[in-house]
Amino acid sequence: MRGGDGILGNREVERRNAFVSTTRRKWLKRREIWLVVLGVILHAVYMMSIFDIYFKTPIVHGMDPVAPRFSAPAKRLVLLVADGLRADKFFEPDSEGHYRAPFLRSIIKGQGRWGVSHARPPTESRPGHVAIIAGFYEDPSAVTKGWKANPVEFDSVFNQSRHTFAFGSPDIIPIFCGAVPHSTWNAYPHEFEDFATDASFLDEWSFDQFQSLLNRSSEDSKLEKLLLQDHLVIFLHLLGCDSNGHAHRPYSSIYLNNVKVVDRIAERTYHLIEDYYKDNSTAYIFTADHGMSDKGSHGDGHPSNTDTPLVAWGAGIKYPKPMLSTNHSHCSFRFVDEHMHDTPTPTEWGLHGIERVDVNQADIAPLMSTLIGLPCPVNSVGSLPLDYINMIEVEEVHAVLANTEQVLNQFLRKSYIKQSNSLYFKPFKPLANCSSILDQIEHLISVRDYEAAMKLSENLRSLALQGLHYFQTYDWLMLMTVITLGYIGWMIYLVLHILQSYTSLPGNMLRKEQAVHQRNYTRKVYLFGCMLMGLLSVLLFLEHSPPLYHAYTTMTVFLWTQIVSEYWLIKALWKHLHGRKFNYIVKLLVTTVVSVVILEFLVNSFTDRKLYTWCFLTIGVTASLYLYNSIPWRSGIPIFVCIACWFLSVFTLMPAEIPDNNQLVIVSGAMIILIGIVARWLNLHAEGKYWLSISNHEVEKPKFPMLFQLQALLVGLSSVMVSLSTSHRTQKQELLALHQLINWSIAGFSMVLPLFSANGLLSRLTSIFLGFAPTFLLLSIGYEAVFYGALALVLMAWIIFENTVLYFSKVKKSSASTNNEIDSVIFKLDERCLQLSDVRIPLIFMILFNVAFFGTGNFASIASFEISSVYRFITVFSPFLMAALLIFKLFIPFMLVICNGMSKRRTI
Repeated sequence: MRGGDGILGNREVERRNAFVSTTRRKWLKRREIWLVVLGVILHAVYMMSIFDIYFKTPIVHGMDPVAPRFSAPAKRLVLLVADGLRADKFFEPDSEGHYRAPFLRSIIKGQGRWGVSHARPPTESRPGHVAIIAGFYEDPSAVTKGWKANPVEFDSVFNQSRHTFAFGSPDIIPIFCGAVPHSTWNAYPHEFEDFATDASFLDEWSFDQFQSLLNRSSEDSKLEKLLLQDHLVIFLHLLGCDSNGHAHRPYSSIYLNNVKVVDRIAERTYHLIEDYYKDNSTAYIFTADHGMSDKGSHGDGHPSNTDTPLVAWGAGIKYPKPMLSTNHSHCSFRFVDEHMHDTPTPTEWGLHGIERVDVNQADIAPLMSTLIGLPCPVNSVGSLPLDYINMIEVEEVHAVLANTEQVLNQFLRKSYIKQSNSLYFKPFKPLANCSSILDQIEHLISVRDYEAAMKLSENLRSLALQGLHYFQTYDWLMLMTVITLGYIGWMIYLVLHILQSYTSLPGNMLRKEQAVHQRNYTRKVYLFGCMLMGLLSVLLFLEHSPPLYHAYTTMTVFLWTQIVSEYWLIKALWKHLHGRKFNYIVKLLVTTVVSVVILEFLVNSFTDRKLYTWCFLTIGVTASLYLYNSIPWRSGIPIFVCIACWFLSVFTLMPAEIPDNNQLVIVSGAMIILIGIVARWLNLHAEGKYWLSISNHEVEKPKFPMLFQLQALLVGLSSVMVSLSTSHRTQKQELLALHQLINWSIAGFSMVLPLFSANGLLSRLTSIFLGFAPTFLLLSIGYEAVFYGALALVLMAWIIFENTVLYFSKVKKSSASTNNEIDSVIFKLDERCLQLSDVRIPLIFMILFNVAFFGTGNFASIASFEISSVYRFITVFSPFLMAALLIFKLFIPFMLVICNGMSKRRTI
């Protein structure tokens, strides 16, 4: 009887343990669903903080324009903007020693001033034109509301003019003229912007439109009267260099020839206007909105993107001045692109004997306003470049004072708005007595001490710009503190959840702490957390803070409330660690230090991608030596892991400017098919204890047995289309509709096929790899196609490595003593509990996650990825579709790493 009771008792214990295990599994599943939902909400809310911190609009309303107190040097202004024209390609000679812009060089040497205009990132068309025409750096909130239309109204030189005539791109002209009633404008259709053609005809179109306008004036008296008024602005947007730079690179013959086209248009425009007006009262400004990198892109802060030419001549512009001591004025001044620019003008430019006057791009707006006697745009932050203006001294002082008052008015308005909404206002102390400084300037002008008045005005303008920055960043400290605490809280909360749910922490100790303290303590913590949330919300409401400020503080307080409510768990963890041996504490500290070092390495890799080369060389050696001590060399696994890591290490040594190499893309297609064949053979036929958890030997026959062959066929077909569509586009300067249809069809169909793959781990991952390969090949132009295969080999090596480690951990575990039954029920929800050594899995995942982005470029740079990658799908300019394709191309390697990382839980 006693033995039977024992047997029944054991069965009862087993049933009770099974019930506890099932209950805990359900609880854990619900808790993790809650954590996923909370994580999505948290990251969505905190991501919005980027816009409140860095993308907050600099525009304020309520200021009146400052009327100029000087006579206008010119009656009209002609603004010529060569979109995407690099300064060096404009100034330097061609291979035969001939300069590409002979007319504008003659202007520089004979009747105008010149320099380099420094743009601020993002070096894109819209922000560049906003800086030139409105005098401020693009309202960053435009990224959330679309670049096509103005997210907020802002003032510009066009608004202040009596009338504006503008011709050019449909992506630029309507932005500035669409809502201006006193404007006459026209733009060509979007279909004209085809990257498969020579886009210089777009520049000719803009000039032809203006020429036809002047010709019509002889028959249209109303138009003639309009053209003869003063305060006119004529704007010609010349897009050819930008389109040709994207399509053919800035060192191509098509782009360089477009520079000559732009110069001829400037010359024809000059003669056309001078012959029409015959009054020498026209000022001319020639510049560019941004440059172009060697790889045919722009957006970041590289000098090839930020340095643009500036040439000014005509009424109100000073004549050339010979260089005296320094190479160009204000050579120690730091421009908005954060480059000192204190190096001499390149000798090959042939302009070292003529004074060079560099400006910030936003300085062009007050320059244009001053030339035709208009108030500066009320939102402008540009400083009037006096070295360009030909005025008498008293008028120069009045012009600078008007510029200063316009900037100061913005500061005063921002200060008033912030003070009226703040419970505790911290003023910008250097401008506490700005009104007295203005009075002092007026007094100096009245006594004709113009030099002192000029110096004081410039100092006041500098302080006003600093004050604008002060109020633009007024909430930064509070927001960054809240967001940082929130992210730290989220990480601590997740660590506590993992320790509680997946480790072998003694369960009895947790239960005792929980039973005694948890209920009453948790209620008090939640009550205090709710009170703190309410208090902070009231304070933010009284300060008229944006709704998202409430969300940031609420989320952060909620997370820390959850952490403090787990005091019983934290206390149990401390007791548990306090009772462990010294060796374990040392191991924990070493693991923490190594983890921090790896994370710091990932941060530094944002600026130096070559670090990944050393990383994978080290990983290859370390992993292969570990495997060598565990399994024999004859298996080939240690050698494969080492070679795969070393192969991937090569790519971060390659230039971010990916050279075109269609043959390499085609060969990559064959390599991808070969990798797929090997993976399929291993999945179906390879024997060995290291493959048991990932192979597909005993899985039932798949529903689609020919799936692999179909995917391999699509990879081969995509390689063929890479050759066909590229060669035809290059030769005929067009993308055939048939090629376009086939490419879209292959890409779309291939990405659906992995859904029908077998359930085995290796077979599913192979299908995903082959399914996205055609799309990646069609979006590739060079070595990044090989990178796709190399990354897949490293991911395969990672799977093999982890399965080897898992196998030996199971062998070791089977020979070791087991834990007590309660701990086993509570914590062994999978085949084993998490161990300290498992930290390597998320660390390796993060390294691979980053190298998926940095392997073919510097993802920290906006301009690191080729827009020409999309030309097999679309060549007509469509910024959102092109951006979507580029982002999707970046996502494909990233997705492979995610799928591989998710497989780790299946194997562990």
